[in-house]
Amino acid sequence: MPLTPVPAPFTADDYRARMARAAESAADAGLAGLLVALGPDLVYLTGYQPTAITERLTVLVLAAGQEPVLVVPKLEAPDAERAAGASALTLRDWTDGTDPYGVTAPLLDVDGRFGVSDNAWAMHLLGLQQKLPGTSYTALTEALPMLRAVKDAHELARLEAAGQAADEAYGEILKVRFAGRKETDVAADLAALLLEFGHSQVDFTVVGSGPNGANPHHEAGERTIERGDMVVLDFGGLKHGYGSDTTRTVHVGEPSAEEQRVHDVVREAQRAGCAAVKPGAACQDVDRAARAVIEEAGYGEYFIHRTGHGIGVTTHEPPYMIEGEEQPLVPGMCFSVEPGIYLPGRFGVRIEDIVTVTEDGGRSFNNTAREMAIVD
Repeated sequence: MPLTPVPAPFTADDYRARMARAAESAADAGLAGLLVALGPDLVYLTGYQPTAITERLTVLVLAAGQEPVLVVPKLEAPDAERAAGASALTLRDWTDGTDPYGVTAPLLDVDGRFGVSDNAWAMHLLGLQQKLPGTSYTALTEALPMLRAVKDAHELARLEAAGQAADEAYGEILKVRFAGRKETDVAADLAALLLEFGHSQVDFTVVGSGPNGANPHHEAGERTIERGDMVVLDFGGLKHGYGSDTTRTVHVGEPSAEEQRVHDVVREAQRAGCAAVKPGAACQDVDRAARAVIEEAGYGEYFIHRTGHGIGVTTHEPPYMIEGEEQPLVPGMCFSVEPGIYLPGRFGVRIEDIVTVTEDGGRSFNNTAREMAIVD
């Protein structure tokens, strides 16, 4: 297989610019600053991702006009110092037996309102609140939902490479035998293929056969796949630190006329959703376009989830393609378009691509055939 070039690593300047933008966005939103805990936001802003997450407080403090400060446990400071963005911030460590909130509190406005990472530990937030009872907090998803939503050219290249790798994995899984094997066997094949094609992490391998396909997030189980089954394949993970996520629905042997019709409806809905992607359109417009096709075909009650979710350093993040989300699409946003129909007790169909908004429309990072593939 052709080797995909390894992208150049992000630099300290890249992380410095991200932290500056985040601090400015916080100020524009009326916040005194941001408190970023261990997790994807911290990886995005600093490049720091410890090998293990413990109960000890680690927090990045960002505020407009203030030097970024990363508070870390002393025993983890050497790892933090090696992070790609370390030279763009100041490290302050604390030792077991001392008060980490006493180190952090002087960095904060005593009466400020702060955006906090969604995955911050409650005990850390409560510890800060005890030190600074005049402070208040809001989740980053609510305060700055677009923090990581618009990707630069280097991020887009990583997402495209991840999508291509997932496509390669799909092309290979079509060659394996399905009938007579358990869902978990096919899921293991998919996971191995993602790793073979350059993923460092496999996040999920949904294999939903027959009636299991009617559960959108079915975990691959012990059911033996049979001839005549529709099989939903939804899989993805991380390559070069950015996500892949694609879904295709295949059939073991020839499908019935109804199965083919349902698949055709979903394929047309997915095409309509992708066609709705353009700068200035609202996120909900993508959902409406896909959903209208399914409703017109009489299957509206069986499309039971949003049409899409953002993707980046995680496989699920804002923005969301859902009714009521009026956020305008802008070039550089990346998200899934994945309508589905789920007939309880019978079968399900879903088709999914990752799409990025371009200057004049949208472009898919997944390009395998969307027609129903017949497998053995």
